[in-house]
Amino acid sequence: MQPQSINPVFIGRGQELTVLASALARAEAGEPQALLVGGEAGVGKTRLLDEFTASAREAGAVTAVGGCLEIGADGLPFVPVATALRMLHRALGPELAEAAAGHEGELALLLPDLGEAGRESHDEYARARLFESTARLLERLSAERTLVVVFEDLHWADRSTRELLAYLFRSLHRARLVLVATYRADDIHRRHPLRPFLAELDRLRTVRRIEVPRFTRDEVARQLAGIMAGEQAPELVEEIYRRSEGNPFFVEELACSIGDGCLSGLSESLRDVLLVRVEALPESTQRVLRIAAEGGSTVEHALLSTVADVPEEELIEALRAAVGANILRPTDDGDGYRFRHALVREAVSDDLLPGERSLLNRAYARALEADPSLVPAEQHTPRLAGYWYHAHDARKALPAILRAAFEARRRHAYAEQLQLLQRAMELWDAVPEEDRRDLPGPESVESYPPCSCHRDGDARPLHHLDLLAGAAVAARLAEARELASKLVRRALRILEENPDPLRAAWFWLQQSRLVKYTGRGDGRAELERARELVRGLPPSAVHADVLATTAAWEMLEGPGADPVSAAERAVELARLVGAEDVEVNALITLACLRVQAGQTDRGVAELYALCERVRGMGAPLASSRAHGNLLHVLEAAGRSREAVEAAPAGIAETRALGLADNGRFILGNLAESLISLGEWDRARTIVEESRDGGRLFRHQAWIELRAAQLAALRGEWEEAGRLLELARSAMGPIARQPQHAVPFAEIEVRLAAVRGRFDRARAAVARARESGPPLGFEQYWWPLLARAAAAEADLRGLPAAAAGREESLELLRATARETPRPAPVWHLWSRTVDGELARARGRYDPGVWEEAASGFTALERPYPAALARCRWAETLLVGGGDGREEAARLLDSAHGTAVRLGARPLLEEVELLARRAGIPLDRPGRCGPADLPPAPRDPALELGLTRREREVLRLVAAGRSNRAIAEALFISPKTASVHVSNILAKLEVSSRGEAAAVAHRLRLFAGTAEHAPTG
Repeated sequence: MQPQSINPVFIGRGQELTVLASALARAEAGEPQALLVGGEAGVGKTRLLDEFTASAREAGAVTAVGGCLEIGADGLPFVPVATALRMLHRALGPELAEAAAGHEGELALLLPDLGEAGRESHDEYARARLFESTARLLERLSAERTLVVVFEDLHWADRSTRELLAYLFRSLHRARLVLVATYRADDIHRRHPLRPFLAELDRLRTVRRIEVPRFTRDEVARQLAGIMAGEQAPELVEEIYRRSEGNPFFVEELACSIGDGCLSGLSESLRDVLLVRVEALPESTQRVLRIAAEGGSTVEHALLSTVADVPEEELIEALRAAVGANILRPTDDGDGYRFRHALVREAVSDDLLPGERSLLNRAYARALEADPSLVPAEQHTPRLAGYWYHAHDARKALPAILRAAFEARRRHAYAEQLQLLQRAMELWDAVPEEDRRDLPGPESVESYPPCSCHRDGDARPLHHLDLLAGAAVAARLAEARELASKLVRRALRILEENPDPLRAAWFWLQQSRLVKYTGRGDGRAELERARELVRGLPPSAVHADVLATTAAWEMLEGPGADPVSAAERAVELARLVGAEDVEVNALITLACLRVQAGQTDRGVAELYALCERVRGMGAPLASSRAHGNLLHVLEAAGRSREAVEAAPAGIAETRALGLADNGRFILGNLAESLISLGEWDRARTIVEESRDGGRLFRHQAWIELRAAQLAALRGEWEEAGRLLELARSAMGPIARQPQHAVPFAEIEVRLAAVRGRFDRARAAVARARESGPPLGFEQYWWPLLARAAAAEADLRGLPAAAAGREESLELLRATARETPRPAPVWHLWSRTVDGELARARGRYDPGVWEEAASGFTALERPYPAALARCRWAETLLVGGGDGREEAARLLDSAHGTAVRLGARPLLEEVELLARRAGIPLDRPGRCGPADLPPAPRDPALELGLTRREREVLRLVAAGRSNRAIAEALFISPKTASVHVSNILAKLEVSSRGEAAAVAHRLRLFAGTAEHAPTG
């Protein structure tokens, strides 16, 4: 009896199929599903998914499968995604082309059938555009049908593939789509690159894992019955179960060994188990299997025929025997073969002698050199590079590897490009110099000038510095910044021995960026070194780039000597040498600098013009910068409504370019303007909808910063603190820039003040001041100064806060004097600061607050207008006289605004002042939203303080020790200590000073206060 090697009956896996079927049902309802299927080699992951995809097709779904390649494809990224898209293209035809409309240029990098790739642009956002285009394609394809896309063997996936799949798993939210990825769990050792990928996906609630277990003894018995066409003796079942340990693939191999009469002498070694049926085949078939094993996971028939170099009839017979023995299978497209299981291929490959392996790789390489059509066009270059490298022929491998690196860069696969360039540097010295002269010329790498070393001065042979430049940029774009910095330092050492100012300047420019983004400095010294090196040299793209970067540095980090002149000179040089990308980015920086310098109308007009110019350039980075900075400068000019109106064009442009990550920067700026205009609910909606798992964390951080600001304004203190730390961590070193550091500080001051941590509030202001002078950042500094001054005013008369108070007030006054007021809105904020600083001194000027309230109202700034009305009412109440009725009107207006905005802290402040003044606010018709209940009438009661605890807290606020409290209240010091501990717990503070500050802020003991009560 000859057994079947594959059981015709699907055994077990009921629980796993239920999970998959449930995912399919959810996807059909419009909820995309992502699943990871793991299990050891041979456990049946592929068979499980074959069963699932078959049932999905029966239900009307369209399925596609793409597998990762193990060898023979070095530098060939995105293989499983490209394979799956190709299957979808065959299944859907014109529908896929229609769904790709507008993104053909990017998607052609994965699916060349869509046409020519678009204009090459290599920056930090290039991969983001490709990823976003892929996600949108799958969303569109699944709008009218359910798609099931399977990616197999992720343990072999290249880094670019892993990152693309992670992006898809995070960002797909509206699609009838099931994404399934499989991996070999027993291969994932501690340092395997898939391990962090799996950990990242485990944190996503939308991703589910399925672990496929081994078969039980009963399931092995059923499997054997299916394979052997009948139940087997218990002794045989026990023996096979013992040897296979329940692994279905090993069960099949052992069962087939029975048919060949090999069981009795079967070795216990796994390798021998896998080879036993191979060795039973004719020698001609074994030879073809050895050739196929070294060709890769999949080998095309034409390529295999060329390398085998045997008559076609003989090859067909050998292949028929291998397929009949179920060792090889035809590929889905019918053009080649793959091993039924990778374990068999690995065993056959491992059985090769070292010299035999090199000879086979050489044969594959020669075949591809002679006839590139033997493999798909997009695979020719990287596979040729891999074959020559494994053939240990450096002279042939080096040029092939360089061409493969170029192809990887073209596909935005920078990690794979870096790997190939490192391999090229490894082989560099092994290739004779005369052969290196014939290497392909260097590719364009940003503004880097390739070395011109040829005798006639025309040709540009590759130089080792060119390799270092390409590898450094690839490492930076692959976010391997430490390695990039190491490569740059190596290049600079070479340039010390062989001076070349222009190229040295370029490498110093790279080092400036890397130092900044690795948090080892601000990059200023390295930038100055680059500027010194280009001074006096002829015009060049490097010179323009250095000046443009200098101007941008000074715009973001703090004004230097003359950033406007640097930007203008960068524009001039870029135009002279035709470096349009450098020119446009310098122009964007220049326009922003003009706004900072007070030339608001000119700068805004230039940014509007640049938004139009970049639309036809195909320069995504410049486009996102132009639109994002337009909103930024409009907000800085107090033109928030105009910023909101300008935002849709920028959002649409970034989406059209496949720049969802960059769109978050624009959406963050839009949310900022909406917060200014009091449209907080709309701002929160934008923030929530933007949390779709962007790949570039600093853009997501911009969104989280806005969320933290909203949470703090609404008194959601725990959430505000969490979001603040999330945003700060995601921004990394750039969190030190004033545009980030100052808003962070404002939120910190709010959090510290409400918790009674006046020391932390003062420290936050001091740190923000260290980030640089206020010039150019007034839109962030004025609100911070106002909040910090209000905190100091609230602390007036508190003994515990007296130390350091004068220094803090002086820092606030000095910073206010330095902070510009280039627009009416910032003049009003400066008046707010004046009023708060006066309040901190016990002085009350109703004129200041009247001016602020009316001005903010006219500029559509409801929150600061309401706060100004509250302060205005306070000054009228302190002054006595006939101002009580006007104060009531002001408090009523401020109360209504606080309710509408959901501004809990402001609401509590208004109600506290009204209650102390005996002014009722709960008039007929006055009510708040359901989620904003009225503030408590008695803050002490709301905090759960007993009468005795209030007495103790009053004495704590007055600076008394436990012994003094005990004497005053006729209790023991130990009892006083217990009361203090209970008070600290109820107020959620950690020290007596913090407890005193909270009591002071809430005016729990207003009758003994030295000044009028405020919030």
